[in-house]
Amino acid sequence: MKYLKKQPWEIDENQVTPENLFLNRRNFLKLGAAGLLSSASVIEALANTDLNFNDLKFIKDNNPNNLKLNTFEQITSHNNFYEFTTNQAKVKDVAKGMNTKNWMIEIDGLVEKPIFISFDDLVKKFDIYERIYRFRCVEGWSMVVPWNGFLLKDLIKYCKPLSSAKYVEFETLFDEDIFPDQKSRFLAAIKYPYVEGLRMDEAMNDLSMMAIGLYGKNMPPQNGAPIRLIVPWKYGFKSIKSISKITFTDKQPLNTWQEQNPREYGFYANVNPEVDHPRWSQAKERVLGSFLKQKTLMFNGYENEVAHLYKGMDLRKYF
Repeated sequence: MKYLKKQPWEIDENQVTPENLFLNRRNFLKLGAAGLLSSASVIEALANTDLNFNDLKFIKDNNPNNLKLNTFEQITSHNNFYEFTTNQAKVKDVAKGMNTKNWMIEIDGLVEKPIFISFDDLVKKFDIYERIYRFRCVEGWSMVVPWNGFLLKDLIKYCKPLSSAKYVEFETLFDEDIFPDQKSRFLAAIKYPYVEGLRMDEAMNDLSMMAIGLYGKNMPPQNGAPIRLIVPWKYGFKSIKSISKITFTDKQPLNTWQEQNPREYGFYANVNPEVDHPRWSQAKERVLGSFLKQKTLMFNGYENEVAHLYKGMDLRKYF
């Protein structure tokens, strides 16, 4: 029998309401659970009755830190995805119906064998995990999300990058038929395609993952369908959505927000309560659904797992 050692980021599964119970109206009422939940929870449960939350098979996470998860509704209704719209509350509606069928991913650069592979074929090659992570936006809000996906380091090992590869660069799909803001050209909110990157040792860290779903369901369009990056110790804009290209390179990628405004955004984007954004403090954050703010944790609470990656670096300079 194989025993898995609990990691510091893992969340106890008894903290997660079973999706099939939470979203199945008939079982919900038969068990008489309605009286045990808040009215808001009841409303959400009934509203999501027809959703299938059992699409994905995955290795469950645990929760030694007893983090409280945000609801599916919160996670999927407050989103930054400029390719659709800059209005966070409307991304969900604009993205509805996004077609990800036949999604292809190109992997090139400093690898032994560049490939062009379908999303469906790619995900079959790896174990799928549940990882319940804190997610902190540079804007000052945060949430806790039960992501599903495979480890980025497993993908890297599969790709067999050359020894000269020092960084991994990611691109969001450029398709004007899918993303309305990409049609705007010179009036677009940002430059497209959206680009992000990681240093190789960051990409190989156990926390880094390629997420294909959340709450056991395939990734919703507004959250980055069909596949996105998750790097939980960094601000959310590093976790690029709807990836269509991955490039291994020996040069540090120029990520989109660094190119847009280098004074305000750097390459690393590590969550750091001691380094403010030029226009607001990063010392505190507001969890979606909460009124009061809480203190922001260094590296978003993952200091033990990632601080060694930046030993000797001036984190004010390499922000």
